[in-house]
Amino acid sequence: MGQFAAVQSRLKTPLPETAWPRSLRDDPYWSLAQRVITGPNFARSPLLSKFLLFVVAETLEGRGDAISEHQIGVQVFDRPPDYRTLEDNIVRNYARQLRRRLAEHFADQGKSETVRIDIPVGGYVPVFVPTSGNGKKEEAQGLPVPASLRTEPHVLPAHDTASKAAAQSNVSRRVLRAVRFAAYSATLIALTWFAARREAAPTPPQEPAHVLWAEIFAGPMNSYIVPSDAGFNLLEDLSHRPVPLAEYISGGYQELSLSGMDAHSAEDLHSQQLTSFVDLQIAAALAHLAEDNPQRVLIRFPRDLRLDDLKNANAVIIGSVSSNPWAAMSESNANFRIVDRPGMSGAQIINLKPRAGESANYSSHWNEPAHETFALIDFLPNLSGNGHLLVLEGLDVAGTQAAAEMLLYPSAIDPILKQATRSDRSLGSFEVLLRSTSIESNATGTQIIASRIH
Repeated sequence: MGQFAAVQSRLKTPLPETAWPRSLRDDPYWSLAQRVITGPNFARSPLLSKFLLFVVAETLEGRGDAISEHQIGVQVFDRPPDYRTLEDNIVRNYARQLRRRLAEHFADQGKSETVRIDIPVGGYVPVFVPTSGNGKKEEAQGLPVPASLRTEPHVLPAHDTASKAAAQSNVSRRVLRAVRFAAYSATLIALTWFAARREAAPTPPQEPAHVLWAEIFAGPMNSYIVPSDAGFNLLEDLSHRPVPLAEYISGGYQELSLSGMDAHSAEDLHSQQLTSFVDLQIAAALAHLAEDNPQRVLIRFPRDLRLDDLKNANAVIIGSVSSNPWAAMSESNANFRIVDRPGMSGAQIINLKPRAGESANYSSHWNEPAHETFALIDFLPNLSGNGHLLVLEGLDVAGTQAAAEMLLYPSAIDPILKQATRSDRSLGSFEVLLRSTSIESNATGTQIIASRIH
């Protein structure tokens, strides 16, 4: 049994040898892909192996521009041709794992390779990057790139997801250091992404979502992207007490008692700017929108934001009030509100004026690996009425992810956006309530279950 046949024997849904063009068998990039999937990082992952072989083969055959989430779902994961990627995010979840396994392979088993395979976040087209032979990337000049790879791959908005570790009451100093390191690394990634976006080709505008993003990003005023404050969320969880927006603005979280925690770790939680990697991915996806203006779109950490900032600027606020107190700005005239349970033992969404078929409240069993979760999308005026606030908040991180994906891939929400669009093409205020399934903190099967147009 040859290497190619041996690989296929491990695939959950084996592809016949004739499924791959014979021209690939002597291609050095195809050989590289086969070496990757026979390594320890892929040996027990037949679907990841099949995923990688498929996108590499399509790219080497000159069909990289045609690779799509839907195509991968049908060809690799045996989804029916009419399946909807909005309701089934299996490709996005596996893409996240594939990127991680590739990085692990070339950092260990494949560190002596002169070329590595990357799948840049935001798409599924693999790229072949020359290295120095010890895993370090070098300039691509001089690499014998096949003709089919000489064009730039199409780049889609980033949307694959990352999980968020749940805070425990006995958080150790070592765990906190790991959280700080991960957050610091994520922040560096975000800064690199935002610097690179100035060179990225814009994505064609979508209708009617284009109206929404134009309201937020395309005007003359600044727009703030405000990710969650993960350290603040931990402070609330550990102290078992929620902190309202007014107290947050005044720094009241500094007084929260953290019994059983050493002073150094407590100080880190009180002072460090920690955020969720999911929030950074949302921010990165926003940076790929055609309406984004890099000169006027700024990232602002919640602790650094001020009320005056929201008087003459637009803002995208990511996360619920327990991780981003600025989300409370949407509550004054809202029908749907997220309310923390006593002792920070979870949260629920309150429906102030239920309509026929709606519930008065919506809760999730957030401490279970797979559970139903809920989220809100609120679009409302800023404090002066001359700009807009867009709030994306969920009962957990999967809920927030679901809210962002609903707007970034907006076919399901298009009817609501059309209803909210006025005759002058401006967008009125609206609220959307979403239900989704969280599987290991990744959202899937997201649906709109209620809305309000103001």
